[in-house]
Amino acid sequence: MARGGINKAVVKKARQAILARGEHPSIDAVRIEMGNTGSKTTIHRYLKELDDGASRRDSGPAPLDQELGELVGRLAQRLQEQAQEPLEQALAHFEEQKQVLEHQLHEAHQLQEQLQQQLQIQASALAGESAALQDTRSMLQSEQTRNAELNQALKGLELRLEDKEQQIHSLEEKHLHARDALEHYRAASKEQREQEQRRHEGQLQQIQMELRQAQQSALVRQDEITQLHRDNERLLSEQRAIHKELKQAQDAASKNSALQARLSEQVARQDSESTLLQERLRVAQEEVQALKEQTRKQARSSKEMELRATKAEAGLEALRLAAATKAQPDAPAKA
Repeated sequence: MARGGINKAVVKKARQAILARGEHPSIDAVRIEMGNTGSKTTIHRYLKELDDGASRRDSGPAPLDQELGELVGRLAQRLQEQAQEPLEQALAHFEEQKQVLEHQLHEAHQLQEQLQQQLQIQASALAGESAALQDTRSMLQSEQTRNAELNQALKGLELRLEDKEQQIHSLEEKHLHARDALEHYRAASKEQREQEQRRHEGQLQQIQMELRQAQQSALVRQDEITQLHRDNERLLSEQRAIHKELKQAQDAASKNSALQARLSEQVARQDSESTLLQERLRVAQEEVQALKEQTRKQARSSKEMELRATKAEAGLEALRLAAATKAQPDAPAKA
């Protein structure tokens, strides 16, 4: 049977279309005109019938024997076509199956190649995993060895810790004794510092009092020196006046020798008083210089005493800080 609804009318329509274009209606041309459908045997049979019908129409009525012979020939040809059509269908089906199988075979080859690639990748990955596993085993063995060494070291550290605890206990006892000694030392040092401070304060007060006395003495001596300067200036003025009178008297010596003798005596007396005043001035200046030197010495001594007092206070502060620093670790030790 014809595939896809092929019949004589369809073949006739395709034949007429080809003839209308002025072309020869061959089997392949008709089949292409019908969209590449239908078997060539069926198309050939229908074309032969159409050609025979056209020939009969052109030649007129044929004899009965001829018609019967043609009818028997057409029946035989039709039987042959009907017998061949299942074969063609089987061949077509075989071709389709063949194409399907070839496509499946191609896909199977591609799948096989992909599987082989995946197998190679997995084999490489497996080799890497095996190497990593071997490395991990080696690392595990190393860690086990290290763990054993650490355990051994831990035991040694525990023994050392026990030894250190005993040493700490011994140090705590020594520390308690040292604290007692430190407290005793602090008390003794405090008493000694207080005594030293009282002594330094007494010495400082004594030096300050002597310094004030020396300053007062210096002021008195300064007043005396000022007065002596004034007296000296007065005597000098008198001496200049006397010398002036003496010169006047010498000018008038011829007139009054008695007055000259009296004035000479007065000048000598004034010179003697001036010499005496200058000596007293010199002695007073030396005394003032000695008082100034004594004042400077007492000031230096006072500064030295203040410096010693400052150093003593700094030493006391350092001792307090040292005692506080040593006392801070004592609280955890007692706890």
